[in-house]
Amino acid sequence: MRRSGKHEAGFTLMELIIVMSIISILAALAVPRFTAAIKSAHEAVLREDLRVMRTAIDSYTMDKQKSPQTLDDLIQDGYLRSIPEDPITHSKDTWVPDTSDAYSSVDQTEPGITDVHSGSQEVGSDNRPYAEW
Repeated sequence: MRRSGKHEAGFTLMELIIVMSIISILAALAVPRFTAAIKSAHEAVLREDLRVMRTAIDSYTMDKQKSPQTLDDLIQDGYLRSIPEDPITHSKDTWVPDTSDAYSSVDQTEPGITDVHSGSQEVGSDNRPYAEW
């Protein structure tokens, strides 16, 4: 049995426009949330990397009675396996070590690196630059 042209199977242009509109609305709602979730994940990794490196700097300073002169000193002496990649800049070379002439312990013999920060110029979700974390 043949169908006439009016009863052929398929979607009308109006149905397609409605479906595309619904998909566009859902995408418009999902993309900002996805972007925020990615940023939050990168910030969590940055916090953890900073905590680990700061702990390694403190341990090195207390054990050796001197601060590390470079971040590579932490690797050479076994306090870190490797310098982590900055999750914001996606580079291992952008960490900014803080050096100080102040001593962390009474027995410390040399000043050196006392802290480390991200080299990123971006601002975090707490409205502070990552370089200040």
